Amino acid sequence: MSASPVFSSAAMGRPFIFPVGSSRALLTQLDALPKLATAVTRASHLHVRPAPAMVSSGIREFDALTGGFPRGCLTEICGPASSGRTTILLSALARATRSGEVCALVDSSDALNPVSAAAAGVEMERLLWVRCRKAGLSSRSPVLCSLPNHNFKNSDRPKSGNQRRVWESQLEQVLKVTDLLLQSNGFGMIVLDLSDIPVGSARRIPLASWFRFRRAIEHTPTVLLILEQAPIAGSCSSLLVKVTGKRPQVTRKKNSAFSIQHSANLMPHAELLEKFEITAELLRSRLERKSPESAVSFTSRAAWAG
Repeated sequence: MSASPVFSSAAMGRPFIFPVGSSRALLTQLDALPKLATAVTRASHLHVRPAPAMVSSGIREFDALTGGFPRGCLTEICGPASSGRTTILLSALARATRSGEVCALVDSSDALNPVSAAAAGVEMERLLWVRCRKAGLSSRSPVLCSLPNHNFKNSDRPKSGNQRRVWESQLEQVLKVTDLLLQSNGFGMIVLDLSDIPVGSARRIPLASWFRFRRAIEHTPTVLLILEQAPIAGSCSSLLVKVTGKRPQVTRKKNSAFSIQHSANLMPHAELLEKFEITAELLRSRLERKSPESAVSFTSRAAWAG
C-alpha cells in the first residue's frame, strides 16, 4: 500500500506518513473549507476621507496659518494670560454668529464680558452663554471631588485644598454641559473656555472624555474649540495653536467715549491699553492642508482705540 509524506511545522519538520487514500481525503476536506479573500485592494483605490470644511476665524493672518477652524474636529488654542486667546475667541464667535450660525460658549470661570463681545461684533441673540460659577464649599454643598461620570482616577484627585475642589467642581459642570451640547447637534461652534482653570486641574480631565467629544462631532458640521493655558486634549485635537502676546501699546490720552475723564483725573498714572501684537504658532495639524509658515503675527486693537 503506497503512502505519501505530509509535513507539519508543528512537528519540527518531521514528516508524517499517511496512506494515499487518507491524504487525498484530507486534501479534499481542506479544499472544501472557506478561504479568505485573496484580492488585495491597492492603496490608491482605498477610500480617502475628505478634508473637513473650514470656518474662518475672522482674522486674516490666523486663517493664512491654519486655514481656519475645521468642522467636525477639535481645535486647541493654548497660551498664558494676556496672550490673545480672547481676541481669537470673540473674532471667531463674531464671524460665526454674523453668518447665521448658533454658537455655544461654556464659560468655566464666568469671565466673558458681554459688552466687549457685542463691541467685537458677536450677535448675542445667536450665542448660548453657559456660565459655570464657582460652587460654595459650605456644609450644604455637595461633595465636589467625585466625578464618576468622567472616570477621574483616585490618584488624580486633589488630596487637599478647597481651591482644587472648587476647580474640579467647575470642570465637572463643564464636562456635563459639553456632553449635552454635543448631543443636541444644533450648534455651528461650541467653545470651552478653560483659560482660567489651572493647568494641573485641567490635565485631570481623562483622555476618554476628549475621545468621546471628538467622536460626537466627527460627522457633524460643529467646530469644537478649546481655550486653555497648555495643551490637554493630546492626540484628540486636529489642530493645536499656541498664542503669545507682546509689544503692548498703552496711552494716557483721555477718551470721553468711555467716560474715563473723571477717573483719569483721579488717577493720572493710569494707562489704557490700545493694542498689542499677537503671535500664533502652529504646533500640530492633522489636516491635509499644510501652511508654508509655522507662525504668524497680527495686532489686536481695543475698541476705544478706534
